[in-house]
Amino acid sequence: MGDRAEVLGELADEVLRVARAHPVRIGVDGCSAAGKTTLADELAQVVRERCGREVVRAGLDYFKRAPELRTKYPIDSAESYYFEVYDYEAIRERLLGPLGPGGDRRYTTGLRDSSAATALELPVCVAAPDAILIADGAFLQRPELLDCWDLCIYVHVSFETVLRRGIERDQAWMVSPEAAEHRYRTRYIPGEQMYVDQVHPADRAQLLVNNENPAAPTLTRR
Repeated sequence: MGDRAEVLGELADEVLRVARAHPVRIGVDGCSAAGKTTLADELAQVVRERCGREVVRAGLDYFKRAPELRTKYPIDSAESYYFEVYDYEAIRERLLGPLGPGGDRRYTTGLRDSSAATALELPVCVAAPDAILIADGAFLQRPELLDCWDLCIYVHVSFETVLRRGIERDQAWMVSPEAAEHRYRTRYIPGEQMYVDQVHPADRAQLLVNNENPAAPTLTRR
């Protein structure tokens, strides 16, 4: 096992090794409750302290499609979660494309709140030419987004851990632990299992963080 600060430092070193003629786009991928957002927040802080460059933080949960637009599958199904929740066109057009090759660096970090119920009016920002984007979310290595990342970090935990952490974290807004468990067993975990089976994200990512023990994660370089 590694020390968390040490692993974050190693991740920051890997991020700063990436050189592009446009802002560098880092994706922090993983299943629900894996610890993606916490890791991305901490990594962004370490990178800022080490290089002084602009670091843009974005969560792709703010690019979900409005529920009324998810019509192909039952709204609470695993298929709807995997295939319909995220607006990949908007992610490319409003965030990843502008920061990529030939982009104008004019980006926004979200379109709707994390529940997707309410539209947001976030400002359009202009990134510095040497900015670093650190974005976290589920399904980041789907074909719709795979070519948009300059470096991918996959945060791995078992589905047993996803279930346990998910119930602990989400039971308040899901009314009860039983409701949270039902949601994870019938929607989130089956949807994320499709992703794992079809995309093999842990194998595709250049960096793999085993986050079963957040205090002592381990880093594997592909």
